[in-house]
Amino acid sequence: MKNLKFTLLISLIFTSLLGISSCNKQNETSNAPGQGVKGAVTESMTVDSSGLSKSKAILKTVHGNIVFKFYPNKAPNTVTRISELIKSGFYDGISFHRVVPNFVIQGGDPTATGTGGSGQKLKAEFNDIQHIKGTVAMARSQSKDSADSQFYIALTNLPHLDGSYTVFGQVVEGLEILEKVQQGDKMLSLSLE
Repeated sequence: MKNLKFTLLISLIFTSLLGISSCNKQNETSNAPGQGVKGAVTESMTVDSSGLSKSKAILKTVHGNIVFKFYPNKAPNTVTRISELIKSGFYDGISFHRVVPNFVIQGGDPTATGTGGSGQKLKAEFNDIQHIKGTVAMARSQSKDSADSQFYIALTNLPHLDGSYTVFGQVVEGLEILEKVQQGDKMLSLSLE
């Protein structure tokens, strides 16, 4: 009888250890860098024939709404991060700190100095999307992997920026609003639909 109890006890311990090992492997897999949220956001975005998402971002300004769609297949990590920031309300109330006529409007810096961000740098995802009027792309410093939360919207064609910045979206409604935005204007809200 003692041998049977001992065998059962050893068997129970062995089974428990296997269960713990299995749980740890599942946790390691689900928390691996580049997994989880990225896949959920970009895979859930269906795209049209031009590669733009059917999901929209609605940027409310005092001048009207600017609506843009995403390029989830061209900049998946960027689209995921921007979507996270939008869902958290990060952009609500932040001002356009940079407005250069015939060039860009830029926002996404909570300090409004041009040097602030969310605190999470993004690896560059340069792609072949050309800068045309309404192109939405990540602002960055000299370092290619320095983009954070700041983005700009092109006010005209800017071919000299092609391939050097992560383009992640395109304005599909409200192009005329872009010309009305002034430095210091606030993003009343930025939401996903």
